[in-house]
Amino acid sequence: MSNTVNKSNNTLMVQGTTSDAGKSVLVAGLCRVLARKKVKVAPFKPQNMALNSAVTSDGGEIGRAQAVQAQACFLDPHTDMNPVLLKPNSDIGAQVIIHGKALKDMDAVSFHNYKTTAMSAVLESHQRLSRQYQAIIVEGAGSPAEINLRDRDIANMGFAEAVDCPVIIIADIDRGGVFAHLVGTLELLSKSEQQRVIGFVINRFRGDIALLESGLDWLEQRTGKKVLGVLPYLQGFHLEAEDAINSDQSYEENALDVIVPVLPRISNHTDFDLLRLHPQVNLQFIGPGEDIPAADLIILPGSKSVRHDIDWLKQNGWHQAIKKHLRYGGKLMGICGGFQMLGNSIADPLGLEGSAGITAGFGWLDFNTELKAEKQLTRSSGRFTRDFSQSFSEQTSKVSGYEIHAGLSEGPALSKPLIDLDNGQSDGVISEDGQIIGSYLHGIFDHPQACQLLLHWAGLKKVERLDYHAIQEHEINRLADAIEEHLDLGFLNTLGDTLTF
Repeated sequence: MSNTVNKSNNTLMVQGTTSDAGKSVLVAGLCRVLARKKVKVAPFKPQNMALNSAVTSDGGEIGRAQAVQAQACFLDPHTDMNPVLLKPNSDIGAQVIIHGKALKDMDAVSFHNYKTTAMSAVLESHQRLSRQYQAIIVEGAGSPAEINLRDRDIANMGFAEAVDCPVIIIADIDRGGVFAHLVGTLELLSKSEQQRVIGFVINRFRGDIALLESGLDWLEQRTGKKVLGVLPYLQGFHLEAEDAINSDQSYEENALDVIVPVLPRISNHTDFDLLRLHPQVNLQFIGPGEDIPAADLIILPGSKSVRHDIDWLKQNGWHQAIKKHLRYGGKLMGICGGFQMLGNSIADPLGLEGSAGITAGFGWLDFNTELKAEKQLTRSSGRFTRDFSQSFSEQTSKVSGYEIHAGLSEGPALSKPLIDLDNGQSDGVISEDGQIIGSYLHGIFDHPQACQLLLHWAGLKKVERLDYHAIQEHEINRLADAIEEHLDLGFLNTLGDTLTF
């Protein structure tokens, strides 16, 4: 198909001056603003690079941020919302996922050459969404002013030019240099790209807006572009991160101490967002070179390169630290790749995550894992088995999540599973002494009952109940309220005659 389409009159794109400028947040907020007004709206990100992903209603894989944005639209996530996903597996290479399915690994040069083909997938998905929804709110990637990435661009202005849609540029004033960011970004665009920018949004402002107004006037005079609004800094605001780990948390006395190693290829660290928010949990991410503190619970997270990351753990002293932790009665949990590390070995005969071979696991549970060519992408629900839950509650507790993994695990330890799934199968493992558990389920802490039971197992006697979905909904609505209050939403009229603000 052609990589140029007719003018899109239902699409608005949000681009940023930098990564983490607020693109994901603004898109989610605008989606909720429109959805609350009964507008049929969908999110879209042409190309995403992230190790946080989600499983969609049509059995594919997309960036986690787009799943949150779908929630803001009151929709199930779909692969058309993020047709190209890159999951880095090295500093120069990534797994390329098209329409939710892994295509192959490519280095940066190979993917650059592939972008023309990838653009066809992007436009195909955008056209399908455009036929179904009144409005499409699009998130760009990084910055549109990265000169070295502009050739064959599909993530920012290359997409906007192809579908002929208006663009908003957002910048984060909390980082400093906001006027330089906005002016510099605009000046590095081509004339046609500059013309499609309808205005600026300034994000995360603290203080008296009167002190900023002279700068806003200068910005509008200098660029000829309208400042559409200034969003305030929302204290304590939480929305699942696209990729960067958010480790902000206050320390609470007498809380459960939980530590998570920051693996080089850590994936889906959003699994721990509820723990970070829980008032009875002190969650700490431990990076390279940091001391490994004493804790009640150690959780080995998901990994995009399991064999590489377990070697990294061993080199950084985690093997001995975990042995000591277990000797003193601490609890240990593995999720997805972290679960695979608990077994005897991880085999990659096809070289799916690097060179073919076998790597020894930690050997705390008697099973072996082999990486297979076909990735498992499923949403799962069930109940914790009696073997796990009977010590903590009279009834088994509900649990739900999603699986994203290439490994198949087999061995005697799996005869004592952690979860009985609703499809008749089982998931995970409990050690004979109940001190170690593992599961393939991402999002395992998100269900209120599951979180309570897991924290009880980890050592809390009386666990406060937190509803993560309710927290997400509160934060999305809080964001939408701020947008309605502080932005001139007249720019949404660029989406066509059906919308009037």
